[in-house]
Amino acid sequence: MPSILEGIRVLDWTIFQQGPVATALLGDMGAEVIKIEERGVGDPARGMMKVIGAIISQAVGGRNAYYENNNRNKRCIALDLTKPQAKEIIYQLVEKSDVFVQNFRKGVAERMGMGYKTLSKYNSRLIYASASGWGPEGPDASEPSADYTGIARSGIMSLAGEPDMPPQMVQGGLGDQTGAIMTAFGIVSALLARERFGVAQELNASILGGLVYLQSVPVSMNLMAGVTGFRTYRSKAGNPLWNHYRCKDDKWIALSHLQPDKFWPNICKAMDICHLQNDSRFANLEARDRNRQEFIKLLDGVFATKTRDEWIKLFKGNGVMYARVNSFADMKDDPQVIANNYITEFDHPTGGKLKVMGHPITFAKTPMKIQREAPEFGQHTEEILTEILGYSWEQIEEMRGAGVI
Repeated sequence: MPSILEGIRVLDWTIFQQGPVATALLGDMGAEVIKIEERGVGDPARGMMKVIGAIISQAVGGRNAYYENNNRNKRCIALDLTKPQAKEIIYQLVEKSDVFVQNFRKGVAERMGMGYKTLSKYNSRLIYASASGWGPEGPDASEPSADYTGIARSGIMSLAGEPDMPPQMVQGGLGDQTGAIMTAFGIVSALLARERFGVAQELNASILGGLVYLQSVPVSMNLMAGVTGFRTYRSKAGNPLWNHYRCKDDKWIALSHLQPDKFWPNICKAMDICHLQNDSRFANLEARDRNRQEFIKLLDGVFATKTRDEWIKLFKGNGVMYARVNSFADMKDDPQVIANNYITEFDHPTGGKLKVMGHPITFAKTPMKIQREAPEFGQHTEEILTEILGYSWEQIEEMRGAGVI
């Protein structure tokens, strides 16, 4: 079966996470992705040893797990972009490509002769994507940025934790990942517009923009209704049936009822607390809210009498809406995650069979797939030059001697 972006060629001049993950997603969708790296330097992600204290290097058959995750489904060409001949190679590739993606600070691409105005002269049908930290406009558009700066500025640190806590760090590259998804979404949308209307264009996506949109509900509630203070105490949750509880085996489970009165009888039956169903303190949402601390303390005691798996069995049989609170160790083996290939297996040439990130979307007739591992530095330079651009081996040796490749 064909993939959605089969036949689309993407030039990826990006580093670290936001840009690389965006193009890796396009590769998952079948695009041919060529990663452009600086000769002698490469993507700094190749050399990252630690992220927030976690060792990430040499985790995949001697390769860097961070780089591997962000750069699968790509080939790599290494060029000295300060040399005119290297720029000519880029321009020749642009002529034969559909998409160009970069995630450097505003103005860098233009100074390097790789901005949209320059590249569109070589290909009027080019889709040009800039994946930035702060967006293309505004007083700080040219300022340096990273995942953490976007997290900080987006307001999301005021959602995590309980009310009396200072701003809470949100880990795991959430800002980069959200920015990457928005960048990939923008590129696919621009390709559709080109197909339908014959319009090629530049697009911009940012970490800040993605994170603001990710928080659509609390942001909109604040904008339209003036609501603030979205944090809550677990022990004082206004709706105790939208809360998480510790079980006998020290594992946690979450109840998630936005219509708590409808499901209150089911919960009473599942937890063998039917004597509380019509108790005036807990009989409806308003009563449970008034007596929230007493009720949560009571539920804490009941949950502590059984293991999480025991509660899950009871909840499944009584129509209770719940979820296990997973650690990463739990999540990677969660049968629901595995069944949908959100975590999947890939046969890596040096790492063997690995569990890797799958895809959040499935297509019945145009499947997404992992086509290849992340490239080694400059691995496909000669292949790209000969197969796509028609360079001879004599020309390649001359460029190698001149330090172009």
